Amino acid sequence: MSIELKMERWRYPRFFTDNISEELAVVSGEDAAHISRVLRMRAGDIAVICDGKKTDYLARLRESANDSCVFEILEKSENTAEPSIHLRLFQAFPKGDKMEFIIQKAVECGASEIIPFFSKRCVSRPDEKALSKKLPRFRKIALEAAKQCGRGVIPTVGGAVDFSGLKTLISPENTGILFYECCKVPLSEAVGEFKKNVDIIIGSEGGFEPYEAEELQSLGLAAASLGTRILRCETAPIAAISVLMNMTGNM
Repeated sequence: MSIELKMERWRYPRFFTDNISEELAVVSGEDAAHISRVLRMRAGDIAVICDGKKTDYLARLRESANDSCVFEILEKSENTAEPSIHLRLFQAFPKGDKMEFIIQKAVECGASEIIPFFSKRCVSRPDEKALSKKLPRFRKIALEAAKQCGRGVIPTVGGAVDFSGLKTLISPENTGILFYECCKVPLSEAVGEFKKNVDIIIGSEGGFEPYEAEELQSLGLAAASLGTRILRCETAPIAAISVLMNMTGNM
């Protein structure tokens, strides 16, 4: 294995597949079509293949077709991009296409799960039919973001839940943080020691009703502030995740 190949590995296209043996990796479906039609990769071209379980394979394309591409494995290594904490982002549903932006950037920053929910002040409230159409799009955005930033797993995007459903998903075993616009306590003071699993909750454009914040804190969530500046609802989760990754040694 040449030094150049090892140093330049993050410049190569990246794909996820569970069809991997000791010697070969097979990429199929839309990714195979992308390899052959869009990237126009040829035999001998290099890619990084990931099994979705934190293992990367530096691989050389052996043969390609629109429905299946076969790679020869050159090197196996542990993925180094995954954070040491498992962070779940509970994001109140925003207006327009902001959720797509939030999902993309949350994945890049290190979130492992994104779960949309509806709070009292959510302006956008798509019905079940509309949500069923959005979810595949959200998950595709998470997949593409994971490829782009070199993740070793594909972060999941859950179906949207209402506020009562959100409360049932909160675990007292996790480090839970409510980023509340009326709270003045800095994050560094709100949370002491971090556990492996971290849950963060971010509101929509209008924030939270006081009773919602009280109910969430009664479940054991620590309320924290993201500072004195007013952050947009699509900025807040990215700022929160970035700060948490830095605090836990993952930046």
